[in-house]
Amino acid sequence: MTDTKTPLLDRIDLPSDLRALPEGSLRQVADELRAEMIDAVSVTGGHLGAGLGVVELTVALHYVFNTPDDRVIWDVGHQAYPHKILTGRRGRIRTLRQGGGLSGFTKRKESDYDPFGAGHSSTSISAGLGMAVARDLAGKKNNVIAVIGDGSMSAGMAYEAMNNAGAMHSRLVVILNDNDMSIAPPTGAMSAYLARLASGRAYLKLRDYGKQMAAHLPKRFDRAISRAVEHARGYVTGGTLFEELGFYYVGPIDGHNLDHLLPVLKNVRDADVGGPVLVHVVTQKGKGYGPAEASADKYHGVATFDVVTGAQAKPKSNAPSYTRVFGEALTEEARHDDKIVAITAAMPSGTGVDIFGKAFPERTFDVGIAEQHAVTFAAGLATEGYKPFCAIYSTFLQRGYDQLVHDVALQGLPVRFPIDRAGLVGADGATHAGAFDLAYLCCLPDMVVMAAGDEAELVHMVATAAAYDEGPSAFRYPRGDGVGVEMPTRGSVLEIGKGRMMREGTRAAILSLGTRLSDSLKAAEILETYGVSTSVADARFAKPIDRDLLFRLARAHEILITVEEGSIGGFGAQVFQALSEEGLLDGVGRHPLKVRAMVLPDVYMDHDKPEKMYAQAGLDAKGIVAKVLEAMGRGEDAARAMIA
Repeated sequence: MTDTKTPLLDRIDLPSDLRALPEGSLRQVADELRAEMIDAVSVTGGHLGAGLGVVELTVALHYVFNTPDDRVIWDVGHQAYPHKILTGRRGRIRTLRQGGGLSGFTKRKESDYDPFGAGHSSTSISAGLGMAVARDLAGKKNNVIAVIGDGSMSAGMAYEAMNNAGAMHSRLVVILNDNDMSIAPPTGAMSAYLARLASGRAYLKLRDYGKQMAAHLPKRFDRAISRAVEHARGYVTGGTLFEELGFYYVGPIDGHNLDHLLPVLKNVRDADVGGPVLVHVVTQKGKGYGPAEASADKYHGVATFDVVTGAQAKPKSNAPSYTRVFGEALTEEARHDDKIVAITAAMPSGTGVDIFGKAFPERTFDVGIAEQHAVTFAAGLATEGYKPFCAIYSTFLQRGYDQLVHDVALQGLPVRFPIDRAGLVGADGATHAGAFDLAYLCCLPDMVVMAAGDEAELVHMVATAAAYDEGPSAFRYPRGDGVGVEMPTRGSVLEIGKGRMMREGTRAAILSLGTRLSDSLKAAEILETYGVSTSVADARFAKPIDRDLLFRLARAHEILITVEEGSIGGFGAQVFQALSEEGLLDGVGRHPLKVRAMVLPDVYMDHDKPEKMYAQAGLDAKGIVAKVLEAMGRGEDAARAMIA
């Protein structure tokens, strides 16, 4: 007989198997589940801390509720790994975030146990309410449970959803997973309020006393005792915000104590309170794994690591990360300009704002998960003569797009938008891929949009944004490390709307925007071996476009290729518009111009290593070579170039 470290977990393929076990065995199941998750993530890397914090909660939810008929919605999805292990995906858990493997987030196409896709925060209550109302309309009786973290509660959408839910009579269970963390320690009044609720020991003792009484009395007395406890609680702590919003509030309870979780969830499942219920569960991010508990970020996101020591296998690079380059460049500019301030929406380390914050804490503002507020807050600062750098990931900035248009761009306010995670991001997949910012920014009048070709260019763009006061500006850069170019001590201010020539040729021209520049230069070298003399230019600006440079390239070459790490409708669209206005697409001249735009495919690309994703998208050196040869009518050479 094979010895196993997870004898109970080995018996569980689906939650129905879990529900067949005696309640007394669930503590062991939780311990085995935590060990399995740690071992799996040590191999794959990923979001560890959040999952460690909800192991017991995950076990309890799938034990008490009849999933998948009962819907469990995980907000964000960082914490969903234990859920995936218990819902038929344990055999694939070591493919997590790998090419062709499991998503790092919940995904509807992946499992019936994932009723709603995640990746971004604060959506679960809205989605859950929609499911609950749909259930009521259909005359069904299943439960809907939305799990949301305290960090996600700072987003306006969560309040909008609670406001709506509280005014309705649909049965919806909201589990507030209060771990006092998002990615960084949370900020703001809501965080402080939850901390006060969770630390109200008089209330906890009173609640425990009520529970003890109920355990020794007939069930018919339970509701009366419950009411008495609630009445007494009001005198101890006052009513809660959630009750004022129309929720029946239960808690706070220890999210790692199954003896507390199970009876509370059963009571919530069986009770008819005539509306939504909020269960306040206090957990610890990183729970049960020493290195995670001791880490400042609780191992929020980790590379592969040694299970025994917790040491992460982070590959060393000869070049700094773009994120670090931005943080250091902004800090340097701020030493010369006391009007520069930095804003982040719960992502200080992810955006590099933490570097700025160490040097200028009084000029650093973390507004929590609140991108809409972050943008308009920055607009307000700009009206008073300050120079706000509002650092938000490309996909997260989508949440503040209305504010960017109406509160910033329309008013011509000089808010600077450093946009990290531009282009494909690898293991986080489609939910975090910065595919659309060029399209949604370049359509705005008077918006200056830059994209760094390398890490030195990023330093110059930080300086350019700091100096540009005529209106809003943005500069985008990718996740990961630079290419190893020589770095300036401080950036130089670039001329707005002017690119640079990198290589002179005669037949084909590659106009690159962003960090596809290195692949464009490689492609030019390869094209020379095919007898195609190739120019390469770095556009630098997606808007305003360098029309002089563009028209010179168009008139002097047979082929013009644009390359960008963005969707249809971005830089390439700007180029085509400018060429059409100049009449350069009319097919006149000795060599009528052939133009091709290379963009990300018009699909949501699944996760993989970034270099593989760019190759799949045709945006690597081979893909650029093939595109030029195809445009020249050399299809066989193009095919050979792709397999070379």
